[in-house]
Amino acid sequence: MNFKDIKGNKIDPLNHTIKLLNEYPYLQIHVGSDSQNLGKKTVYCTVIAYKLGNSGVHYILNKKKQVLIKDMWSRLWHETELSIDTAQKLKNKIKVGIEIDMDYNDNEAHKSNKLISAAKGWANSLGYKVNVKPQIQIATRAADYNCR
Repeated sequence: MNFKDIKGNKIDPLNHTIKLLNEYPYLQIHVGSDSQNLGKKTVYCTVIAYKLGNSGVHYILNKKKQVLIKDMWSRLWHETELSIDTAQKLKNKIKVGIEIDMDYNDNEAHKSNKLISAAKGWANSLGYKVNVKPQIQIATRAADYNCR
C-alpha cells in the first residue's frame, strides 16, 4: 500500500493508523475510492480518512494512473475492489471498525445505482458498514478531490 499525505510524503498506513488510534481512541476510519477518466488515462484515488471526533478529518491517499478504462461498470467496480482491499489490509492487522464509503448513488436515476447491491453486499459480508450517496461520504469526497 503506497500511501501519501496531502503534501506528498510517503506514509505507512498501518503505522499511521496505529499512531492515530493511540492518540484518538474514538477515531472513526473511512475508506473510499473514486476514479476519473482524464485524457488517455484512468486515475484512481483511494483514501483512508480519519474522523477525529468534532475536530475534523485527516486523510492519506494512494493515487495511480492506468490505461484508459472506457467501460463505466468495470471502472466503478474497480473502485470497490480498491476500497475493500485497503480496508482488509488494515483490518487484518488492527482490530478496528472501518466504514467503506462508496461513490454510488441510492437514487435509481443514477447509473451507479445498479452496482450498489453487489458492492454493498460484498463489503457487508466482510463485516463493513457501507455508506452510499446521499449518506455521509468522507473518504470518497477526498478521493474525488484528489482524482482531478
